[in-house]
Amino acid sequence: MKIAVLRETADAENRVAATPETVRKLIGLGAELAIEAGAGAGAAIADAAYAEAGATVADRAATIAAADLVLGVQGPAVADLPGIKSGAMLAAILSPFGDRGRIDDYAKAGVTALSMEFMPRITRAQSMDVLSSQSNLAGYKSVIDAAEAYGRAFPMMMTAAGTISAARVFIMGVGVAGLQAIATARRLGALVSATDVRSAVKEQIESLGAKAIFVENVKGIEGEGAGGYATEMSDEYKAAQAALVSSHIAKQDIVITTALIPGRPAPRLITDAQIASMRPGSIIVDLAVESGGNVEGSRMGEIVTVHGVKIIGHKNAAGRLAADASALYSRNLFNLINAFWDKDAKTLAFPADDEIVVGIKLTEGGAVVHERLRAG
Repeated sequence: MKIAVLRETADAENRVAATPETVRKLIGLGAELAIEAGAGAGAAIADAAYAEAGATVADRAATIAAADLVLGVQGPAVADLPGIKSGAMLAAILSPFGDRGRIDDYAKAGVTALSMEFMPRITRAQSMDVLSSQSNLAGYKSVIDAAEAYGRAFPMMMTAAGTISAARVFIMGVGVAGLQAIATARRLGALVSATDVRSAVKEQIESLGAKAIFVENVKGIEGEGAGGYATEMSDEYKAAQAALVSSHIAKQDIVITTALIPGRPAPRLITDAQIASMRPGSIIVDLAVESGGNVEGSRMGEIVTVHGVKIIGHKNAAGRLAADASALYSRNLFNLINAFWDKDAKTLAFPADDEIVVGIKLTEGGAVVHERLRAG
């Protein structure tokens, strides 16, 4: 089986879908690896390192030629897959809700598209979960970006010249990114608080040493939403949460928002009026900016100042830690391949009724086959 690894062409994308470590592991399974020249440059991986690991390094067309499986980070357009054969598989982060036309193009080209962000949130698939691995790094990076922009110290410092107060950091949305943001801010010495619509995460917040800020007397989500995500709340809950946040946010130095709802625009968590209540020099990091943003006035790929508050809207937060993000992402891909590898035939064997396969397969045999996309 020939596996091709592409150089990413998307703006601000420095990750790569395989590292020398995973190349060796895939070759150990019996696969042939072809890497597009320059694929690892953004993650500080030289072509020579791939060649030393046993891969062939070539241009894009030669890399894709005769490939049975193409690995990428962000899904390329069909036009950027020159010579891909009908029946070949493509595994990447495909953003099917954001660019449905591209998914239809995969189907027309006969490509079997596997969307890694559709990986089911089940125990068996934890090692393949790219959203968790990348969100973990994004949560960490959000705090580092905030600390750099803040211009003051995070921990309390007692000196002969007086005491510096600890920074107050508020995390909105306590999924994987939010939990890592809490842990990182705590390590840096900040006073951390956090909120979420899922009451089940209150214990997780407190276990990390942060203060849980929750709406009282209005029912939220007791457990998890679909796939471990939050879902839309009632208007009553939204109003109560807005009031709670407004009183709390005015006292914060840094706010980090991480809330996402799969297949829908990111929920609005912070309004212009709430931004105006914050002290000048405060920082907001909007990790959901690529999905429409949690913060009114945030702009994708920019840092803007509103009412004296800096709003950070960096694209691709995990990709800003390209070496580590690539290492984790490539292991996610290897774990998927390894789980379905036929050792005798030295190829992938995907059972049609397997929960993981059903979850990630978007197209096959010239048609869009995923239930969520067909329903849409």
